[in-house]
Amino acid sequence: PSDLTVATVRAAQECLGAEPSVAMLERTLRYLAKWRSEILANTLIRRQGDLVHAGPFAGMAFPVLTAEGTRITRLLGAYEAALHPVIEAIIAKSPDLVIDIGSAEGYYAVGLARRLPQARVLARDAAPRAQRLCAALATANGVQDRVEIGGLFTHADFALCTRSRAVVICDIEGAEDDLLDPARAPGLLQADILVECHPEAAPDLTSRLKARFAPSHRITEIARKIDDSCLPPWMDSLSDLDRLLALWEWRGGPTPWLWMERT
Repeated sequence: PSDLTVATVRAAQECLGAEPSVAMLERTLRYLAKWRSEILANTLIRRQGDLVHAGPFAGMAFPVLTAEGTRITRLLGAYEAALHPVIEAIIAKSPDLVIDIGSAEGYYAVGLARRLPQARVLARDAAPRAQRLCAALATANGVQDRVEIGGLFTHADFALCTRSRAVVICDIEGAEDDLLDPARAPGLLQADILVECHPEAAPDLTSRLKARFAPSHRITEIARKIDDSCLPPWMDSLSDLDRLLALWEWRGGPTPWLWMERT
């Protein structure tokens, strides 16, 4: 058995060794589903390589692991399908500056660098592993000279948005509540902003962000969406469960996005 299989079996055994409960079964199911998702990703790569198959970043080389979340949805081009029209809208606006905060392995930073060859792209993530993965992904796609990788982004750093036509993409697991505050970061008032909200961090977080930016931005809330149109024909032979797992993004609950366009 592979290292992945051995590690998954051990994790499942540890879960199943706990006192029987719904929570125990849910943890075990999640481990097994993640294992199957990675098996499907490996199968996809063997059958059709490591290029993104569809979506706004179709053709992007994706030879790296993900910093978080599922790899197969990125390879298929199904990742965060509800955002695809927004990504195309961003590209159509042709911004000079893209700031990707919580950039992880660089799916959006590198993808947009490929689609926006004139833009400066800042990829910011506090995790060293994510920075290394992003650097590898940028190199694999020949945009390493235009993707500037770094760590934390501060309120003062948003002053960059006053000197460029800027778009901010933010996915920082609840820390958006503190960072995206135009009172402390007035540069945000000059940028379009796409932010993933994490209501588990604070139940009223989404509403609070809307209230902050309503005077200056046109706001659209975007819910999660599953799109199976990118599944390749050979997946027709798979079970329904495998096809669902190929589109699963490992989320534990809703994480709505806000697309906030400055007016």
